Amino acid sequence: MTEKCNKFEALFTFSDEETLMRHIAECEDCRKEYEKMNKVSELIQEVKPHYKKDRFKAVKVACVMFALLIGGTTLEIANRNYNIVDTVKYGQQFTAEDLGFQTDEYGFLMVEDE
Repeated sequence: MTEKCNKFEALFTFSDEETLMRHIAECEDCRKEYEKMNKVSELIQEVKPHYKKDRFKAVKVACVMFALLIGGTTLEIANRNYNIVDTVKYGQQFTAEDLGFQTDEYGFLMVEDE
């Protein structure tokens, strides 16, 4: 029973190409491993252009959706809180008294009974 050669990974990672090719020419196990690796590499190269295009489109769509979500949420919060809108537009917050309504000492609108 012969042991399988386990030098391929080490030679591929740490050695130069000439040494690797010399060993592959001599060793059947490493030659099979090298052929498998080349087949996988060819498949990856074949699929790579399609994967990049689809991925880039998905990233663009995700960025646009995120921007719309953040922008819409920010505008909705600003529209619901009038003090923020007043501060942004006019540089100050307006009270009911500033707008000409009659108010009591607590700032509540005064309503007259008839």
